[in-house]
Amino acid sequence: MQIHITARHIRLTQPIRGYVEEKIAKAQKYFNHIVWAQVVLSVERKAHQAEIMIHAGHQTFRCVAKGVDLHSAIDLVSDKIDAQLKKYKERVRGHHKERTEEFPAAAPEETGQARFMVVKQVLREMTCDQAADEMDELGHNFRLFVDQSTGQISVVYRREDDSYAVLQPVKKNGK
Repeated sequence: MQIHITARHIRLTQPIRGYVEEKIAKAQKYFNHIVWAQVVLSVERKAHQAEIMIHAGHQTFRCVAKGVDLHSAIDLVSDKIDAQLKKYKERVRGHHKERTEEFPAAAPEETGQARFMVVKQVLREMTCDQAADEMDELGHNFRLFVDQSTGQISVVYRREDDSYAVLQPVKKNGK
């Protein structure tokens, strides 16, 4: 596995590099075919931020965390990425179990039962950029918010190419 570490506004010392590599190595217990990992460490004013991107197989995982010092930010982001990897591996493992069953259960569409995860978010008035920043801080893939410029409910989400998109409601006649 290749690990790329980038430091912004701080000097990358050997102890910090070793600490990051030790935390990234924990991810190997979830996937033994991790291709690369990229870590970006930065300091803005007094806020320390750590970002990790891991590419494993056909999936890319990304987390961002802020802390009062660099080690706490690295610990937080490491825990977040471990949780994402664990959740993904359990989900993949669950799909493989269903395929190996001798008599698979009926699909949810056939039984009329659907599985949904209800996500409740407090609607706040904010700009698209604020919603995207809050979404990144929380580690979510989308954020529901009230757009300050239009006053309408909108959704900001991360696309596959790591850019952002905003969903805005439009009436049938296009206005």
